[in-house]
Amino acid sequence: MTTHPELPRMREHLLDVGGRTIFAAETGDGPPVLLLHGGGPGASGVSNYSRNITELAKEYRVIVPDLPGYGRSGKGIDLTDPFGALAAGIRGVLDRLGLERTHFVGNSYGGACALRLALDTPDRVDRMVLMGPGGIGTTRALPTPGLRSLLDYYSGDGPSRLKLEKFIRNHLVFNAAQVPDSVIEARYRDSIDPEVVANPPLQRPKDLRALWKMDFTRDRRLSRLPVPTLVLWGAADKVNRPSGGRMLAARMPDCDLYEVANTGHWVQFERAALFNRLCADFLAGHR
Repeated sequence: MTTHPELPRMREHLLDVGGRTIFAAETGDGPPVLLLHGGGPGASGVSNYSRNITELAKEYRVIVPDLPGYGRSGKGIDLTDPFGALAAGIRGVLDRLGLERTHFVGNSYGGACALRLALDTPDRVDRMVLMGPGGIGTTRALPTPGLRSLLDYYSGDGPSRLKLEKFIRNHLVFNAAQVPDSVIEARYRDSIDPEVVANPPLQRPKDLRALWKMDFTRDRRLSRLPVPTLVLWGAADKVNRPSGGRMLAARMPDCDLYEVANTGHWVQFERAALFNRLCADFLAGHR
């Protein structure tokens, strides 16, 4: 069982998806919702949503996987189409759990995974909440300082606790004091798994074709996507530019945008009470 001091006991699954193991934890009853975490070093599902699971589980069956390449899931990912690989893995989770349709909540890399899954198979997605998702206009501007810091973590002299702390405190959140040292320690321990160091799941694309696949604003399906979507974006996000939220709201036919003041890339952590209320209401159909 997965235990965190602030969380209920959670049921655990080790799912075989196409020969790869994907870990997922769940709690609660009601309509199913998958929470997909971000792609920073040492990220995992339950830790990413530690401030949200209990509240959402009051109304929903909350399922929290570790994305392929992270946490207790199998390592390695197809870097020729990372978002497609993530979406295929999570679609396999739905199949193994017997879920035809579900809500999705995705942060950053997880948001890109949810959006790609919705574009490829919109019939599998009920409603979707995206927080600062990756892949919005990424080929139209140079990487942000936060994204450069993230992508450089395993390069140069390799991973270190100091590099991770600088990324989280300087780029991931608006108020560094909100992040306890225990979060840094846990993320650092997970980030130096030898399999991850040898083949990080989030890397700079190695060719132009992979890069273009990772920019949703070049995907014509975006303007026809029927899935009701709520986009939450920290106004002070230093990893993915807040202008990405306005791009999505302008192009998607059923997209609400909420830009959160004095908040960085980690809306669900920094503004947990606001996030939990908006998320629960939107998934229930209240806008």
